[in-house]
Amino acid sequence: MKMALLIIDLQKAYENDKTKESMANACEYINATIPLFRKNDLPIIWIQHMDEYDGAIPGKPGFEYIDQLKPEKNDYRITKEYNNSFNKTKLYEVLKDNKIDTVVITGYCAEYCILSTYRGALDLDLTPVIIKNAIASGERERIRFVEDISNVMSYEILNKIVQ
Repeated sequence: MKMALLIIDLQKAYENDKTKESMANACEYINATIPLFRKNDLPIIWIQHMDEYDGAIPGKPGFEYIDQLKPEKNDYRITKEYNNSFNKTKLYEVLKDNKIDTVVITGYCAEYCILSTYRGALDLDLTPVIIKNAIASGERERIRFVEDISNVMSYEILNKIVQ
């Protein structure tokens, strides 16, 4: 098993009164997970949604990641226009080039881009897993729903596996 960490759509365009707390909570787990991947030379892939209507346009503040997250220059960066991060992007190619068979999924929005990317990974015969408490939504029950119907792993178990 070789893993990559996906950090999806935690962008300023989607941070508002309804999502801010959920995003901040997810970032705590994501920021704890990032060093595990860096220490073990496993890919970290930052995925950003591009949508003019939402104000998520490259070069505009809404496109940037929220302040709690800090990509590094050697990390992969992928821009997408669909909920499924694999749809018309180079994500699958990056994973194949790195011989990745398992994607650890984190980010926003649980019921849209997270779930769509999870299902997209299954369609490509990858093993997707969501880090418990590392996905965000404007509705808490939607996070629970996505976690209930998906393979979920706690940070503590991931830490033991990656070490």
